[in-house]
Amino acid sequence: MRCWLVPYSVENMEEIGKLMQELEISIPEYERLKAESHDRYFDRRLTGDKETALQAFERYLKTQRYSVRTVDTYLKAIRTFLSYFKGKEIEEITAVDVTNFNEGYILKNQFSWSYQNQVISSVKLFFRNVIRKELQTMEIDRPRRGRSLPDIFSRSEVERFLQSIRNIKHKAALALIYACGLRRSELIGLRINAVDSKRKLLIIKGAKGNKDRVVPLPEGMIQMLREYYKVYRPECWLFEGQLAGVPYSETSLREAFVRGMKEAGINKKLTLHSLRHSYATHLLENGIDLRFIQELLGHKSSKTTEIYTHVTAKNIERIKSPFENLKL
Repeated sequence: MRCWLVPYSVENMEEIGKLMQELEISIPEYERLKAESHDRYFDRRLTGDKETALQAFERYLKTQRYSVRTVDTYLKAIRTFLSYFKGKEIEEITAVDVTNFNEGYILKNQFSWSYQNQVISSVKLFFRNVIRKELQTMEIDRPRRGRSLPDIFSRSEVERFLQSIRNIKHKAALALIYACGLRRSELIGLRINAVDSKRKLLIIKGAKGNKDRVVPLPEGMIQMLREYYKVYRPECWLFEGQLAGVPYSETSLREAFVRGMKEAGINKKLTLHSLRHSYATHLLENGIDLRFIQELLGHKSSKTTEIYTHVTAKNIERIKSPFENLKL
């Protein structure tokens, strides 16, 4: 592009401003970029009572056994929220400020509804349990959630995808996600003793919401895991990285998935999570009750599982279009 690229941040915008003054030059887009930088990339450093309160919030979340990912998400959300109100003490913040933050930061920058929901959840938790102050939280509305249907593999595509993977470790890991409807983090967190081959079960410990569950393990999957074990001999985790005793990385798993998709010639916009979606959808198409599928997936609410009723081919195939009654 014949240009210099620098990270877009408040600090760099200030440095560019100083350079413009020193060299007496003008950058046409500077003022617009500076305004955007202030709106979206404002300084998130906290001091004094705010930093102390953030540390207290971190201790509370860990004490309550929130997952590492949830702790990180909530802390980032509160840091952003508190730093947005630099000129206000924590005690001065009200429910009106939450609304202003939503309109002036989240909606203005077109962040997702899920991020908006995370911020509201973290703000409510922070003020109720750390600051011991109610923000009239019932007045803080949550965003309406859009319904996006999960993208899935067809049965033949799953078969083609897994057949294209030559490395037995990659093949076993990706096959297990589909065979048992696992989340990526659940697969990586499996220890060797999670496989109960005699009872043909997979025991998933500490899944989302810190819940355990048990799912059936197909005989073919057990044979594939045995073949994998003979080659790699993992010591602790079912799937380990290059170093013994270190769990397999999410990045390596994602790369194996992308290579498999390319080798199989599947051009649909699918992700690792699509294997889990496909597992649930294909179970439903096989006539398995939705309540059983909810348990197998580890869903807290049946509403989450009901999304699969919208993508099952058999349900849709039963519906006849009124076009068929036309005489053309």
